[in-house]
Amino acid sequence: MPQPPGLNHAERRLWAAFPTGSPVVLGDDLPAGPLPDRIVRAEIITRLLLGAGETQPGAVAAVRLRGAYITGRLDVTGGTVEHELRLEDCRLVEEPDFSNATTRQLRLSGCRMPGFDGGGLRADGYLSLSRSRIEGSVRLPRAQLSGGLRMNDTRITVTDPAQWAIFSGGLVVDVGTFIRGAEISGGVRFVGARMNGGLFMEQTTLSNPGRIALDAQNMIVEDAAEFSRGFTALGTVRLRSARFNGILSFSRARLDSGDPARMALHASHIQADELLLWPEEKIQGRVSLSYSRIDLIMDHPSVWPDELYLNGMTYQTLRGAEFKDRLSWVSRDKEFHLQPYEQLAAWYHGIGHDDLARKVQLAKLRARRRGLHPVGRAWNHLLDWTVGFGYRPWLAAAWFASLLALGTTVFSIEHPRPVKPGNELPSFHALIYTLDLLIPLDTFGQQLSYDAVNWSRWIAYALVTLGWVLATALIAGVTRVLRPN
Repeated sequence: MPQPPGLNHAERRLWAAFPTGSPVVLGDDLPAGPLPDRIVRAEIITRLLLGAGETQPGAVAAVRLRGAYITGRLDVTGGTVEHELRLEDCRLVEEPDFSNATTRQLRLSGCRMPGFDGGGLRADGYLSLSRSRIEGSVRLPRAQLSGGLRMNDTRITVTDPAQWAIFSGGLVVDVGTFIRGAEISGGVRFVGARMNGGLFMEQTTLSNPGRIALDAQNMIVEDAAEFSRGFTALGTVRLRSARFNGILSFSRARLDSGDPARMALHASHIQADELLLWPEEKIQGRVSLSYSRIDLIMDHPSVWPDELYLNGMTYQTLRGAEFKDRLSWVSRDKEFHLQPYEQLAAWYHGIGHDDLARKVQLAKLRARRRGLHPVGRAWNHLLDWTVGFGYRPWLAAAWFASLLALGTTVFSIEHPRPVKPGNELPSFHALIYTLDLLIPLDTFGQQLSYDAVNWSRWIAYALVTLGWVLATALIAGVTRVLRPN
């Protein structure tokens, strides 16, 4: 097809270069304005992409343009594009629209544009917006990108708080999603996305303080999800119910919700092979890992937030913190829950540290004390002091030995009087008499045969009472251990 009439010089060059896919260079930089020798109308590019230009056997037709000032709207909505589009260092006056289109590879790198609409786009190749400056929303709902998504060093800015900087739902990306070194002002929405080749956002800054910086609920990532090595989220990172068949890494990142009362990381109900939660500094804001299933967790006490929700979370391996720190780790939820303590105790038991598992169970019961009524708290303290809730039965033995020594000393000094004088009375022995007082049963017959006198009578009453208390506490403690719930 011959060139249509009315083309300017730049457009004639582009039309002539299309059959062989030769690049057309109108300038080596981003045009500052509509210079006459660099203007290309979007409708000319659209016509070439939709088959208006001739093709040449033995060559691959393509639109490859650099340094152009593109006027009008590049609109291929619902069309089928059989040719590659490559725009470099171009200024697009209006938002390009590729919604519901089927295309080859799309590369708009180093460009400046007021947004990008790729809703329902199906690209047989990658979509690249790397190095571009976008002053508006990038929309990719239901898009399917078989060659990957590249937005490295991209700058996206939205001024409307209700608008997403990147908006997608049901996005499917094969090969990999690479958003490295980008600066995005506004929220990023990847709800329900499937990243089959991994998600890589190293050195990227998401800025939406006090709001959602990244909403990736129900996202599935095959391979790694790298929010690491300089990744910064100013706002909430929401990964609820996401699945990571590989590593989820926040190594050397920064997480700041912008409001201490907001979630910095909402990662409840997730599944991950490995979670590396080791940012560059302490997490500012709350973190939820409730009801998540994670095989390996690597973290460090220096980065834990003040509020951490772990109820319902299960894991196979922990790395990065000592035992005393793990006790602090499970107690950072303002509301007491049994499960985080039980899970931690089970993990220590599983790796052969039964002594540490018992200490976790003790910490659980002590933490539970805060929510009890006064009588319950008093009984809780008693069980703790006497038998360590059954996990330290040697405490009861120590108390018993101390009381036995006290009673033996007292009754050696102040002998009790016989109840019924006569020759049939057993010989008095201070140690045996004290044992009879402490043991709730009259085992040796001394308690019924002799009666304490004077001030020692009160010691006897106290020993009888404490003996019952020790026996009751020991039985209650053992029952608690055998039936922890």
